[in-house]
Amino acid sequence: ADFTMLKCLSLMLIMSVIDTISAFSPSFTYPAMRPTMRPAIRGNIRGTLGHTASSLLNHPPLAPLYNPQRRQVNVQCPPSNSRRSFSTLRAHSTSDVISEDYLKPGVEYISNTVNPSLLPALTSLLTSSPNFRLYSVDMLASCEYLPQELTECVSESCEVYPIDEDCVPPNVVKIDASQWQFDLDGWARWDMPTDDYYDTKDVPEAYTSYDGSVVWNFIHEKIAFKPNTFECGSWRRDFNNAISGLHSSISCHILMSMEEKIEGGEEDVEGLVFKDEFDRRLGTKDHVENLYFTYMLLLGAVREARHRLLEDCESDFDGADELRSVLSMKMWDSDVIDCAAAEMRKHGTKEDDTFWKARMRTRELMRIMNCVQCNKCRLHGKIGVLGLSTALQILLGKSGTGVDSKVINKLHRVELAALLTTTGKCGRAVMYYERKIKEGF
Repeated sequence: ADFTMLKCLSLMLIMSVIDTISAFSPSFTYPAMRPTMRPAIRGNIRGTLGHTASSLLNHPPLAPLYNPQRRQVNVQCPPSNSRRSFSTLRAHSTSDVISEDYLKPGVEYISNTVNPSLLPALTSLLTSSPNFRLYSVDMLASCEYLPQELTECVSESCEVYPIDEDCVPPNVVKIDASQWQFDLDGWARWDMPTDDYYDTKDVPEAYTSYDGSVVWNFIHEKIAFKPNTFECGSWRRDFNNAISGLHSSISCHILMSMEEKIEGGEEDVEGLVFKDEFDRRLGTKDHVENLYFTYMLLLGAVREARHRLLEDCESDFDGADELRSVLSMKMWDSDVIDCAAAEMRKHGTKEDDTFWKARMRTRELMRIMNCVQCNKCRLHGKIGVLGLSTALQILLGKSGTGVDSKVINKLHRVELAALLTTTGKCGRAVMYYERKIKEGF
């Protein structure tokens, strides 16, 4: 009883200290509600307090603020109640899963021309050039949409740490510091730059055993448009498909990492059956078709922004020659790449003046990533959302009717970096899926 009383008194004391701090600092919120924050991340006081509270209370014996029924698998699982339901897929080729006729030429072009020529060079660029690897991300931002448990991600694989300041090229810091402005009604709003930069080469997207299904359910149920609010030929449906495709790309990268860990006999995948995980995450037609749809949107955006990217090459940054080589490939000259974007633009011109809702939702999609309690997942989630938002901004403009060269010329370094990074990720996801289908999955 005395020990229990001591624990209670300790809890009250800690909460009193935090309340006092928050009273004098409006920006301060309860640290333990944030994702994994260790004192190593710049010795932040919030991380220190959160770690201390968790240690004293043995991950406290308090009722959690939110206690969903957690799955024992990773966050990137397709929510059964929010994405269109198809019978379980048993595909023998890519064409078996593509139901939209306008996508079929693009899918064939991707499989036979784009990926074999583009992906090796683009992957090399994205892993070698700091211009496309480094992102200043706010890993301490509070979740504004969901009540969350006072717990950290239990897996060490969730951890990410900023690189040493000396390792960040001065030109990257200078450019980001000068490009913080944003349109209040724009497609995306990136975090304000700080001294903390994260390197995607050091922390690649991977399976971490973190379950963030609550976040994905929120995205598909709240941020995506409800199916009963639009017709089939609607930009709202296209918008939902783009989000679903991003989800499927993330699922593919999770599966890649999971397969490697299972083959290596690692502990955090013990009990998982890869075939079951593959079917659950990519086992319906819409998951795969939307993956191709999103990849085509990203490719179309890179195609439209080529002149701006080539202008940046004139500054002779690290990787400029490789980028110039990627952008000079003949595959970009084919209009087939633009088939998904052309369809979305066609649908946009049919609608009323409510296209602003798409821009609002991409901003919300970025902010919901602050509710992801795995720092590695949060980092890659934000980059993916920014990449998709940038693609939509390039392809649709502000009204949804077409490309605006002024918009492209105003794009920031981090937006173009995220666009190319997300394009590369989607491409590798498509290639992985096609390989697994050939293997009989």
